[in-house]
Amino acid sequence: MMDFLNGIVDAITNQQPGNLVPVLIGLCITLGLIYYFKGRFWAFLYFATIPFLNWSFGVIDSMTLVSPNETFQNGIELHPLTMVTGLVFVFRDFVQRRMGHYVLIVMALAIGWSFYYAWPVIALASGLAFAVSEIADWLIFTFTRYRLSTRIILSSAVAAPIDTTIFLYGADLARQIRLGDEPGNMLHWANWIVFIIGKMVGAVIVSWLIRRREDAGKVDPYDDDGFSPASSPAPAD
Repeated sequence: MMDFLNGIVDAITNQQPGNLVPVLIGLCITLGLIYYFKGRFWAFLYFATIPFLNWSFGVIDSMTLVSPNETFQNGIELHPLTMVTGLVFVFRDFVQRRMGHYVLIVMALAIGWSFYYAWPVIALASGLAFAVSEIADWLIFTFTRYRLSTRIILSSAVAAPIDTTIFLYGADLARQIRLGDEPGNMLHWANWIVFIIGKMVGAVIVSWLIRRREDAGKVDPYDDDGFSPASSPAPAD
């Protein structure tokens, strides 16, 4: 039982149990702010996922899909949680339907906590990647009038390449600093393509599921503040 509790404390404090009290206070304040701005399930999931993913890229090794060879000089790698990274954009879309533009506050809080849970270089690269790509995602989701399922695909398709480019650059630099790897160990075209495909898989699946619910009348594709069918017609996608 004590081992289990110690494991929970280590997870919450990122292996720094002496910081338990300030970390708990900080998390309570953070979650309270999200709730105050009308964030609920999707907002809390979105907030938790970003620091978790940043932490995971520092402690979980990427899988080698193709070893270095004449065609792929640096090989091809894929992190096990890449598809989850793609789902972050989908989570954000759901959060915006509930919170509106306050979703940007949740994003800022999540990036801030990433600096505590992840390597500083990874947190900086990931924070910048999330900030740029999520703002692009927010702009598309906010100012286009397509149905929800279409906006999920469109916003993810724009955000994923931006996020991947910035993040792989940071991951490449982090491995140079910490592991002594050569430049180009992560940021090369083969990795770039594989990472984007991995991120888009989740968006495609969720978009397909939402489209089915839209067609069945269970989700209003044009209502950004709920899931009740709209009474007035909306523009088609």
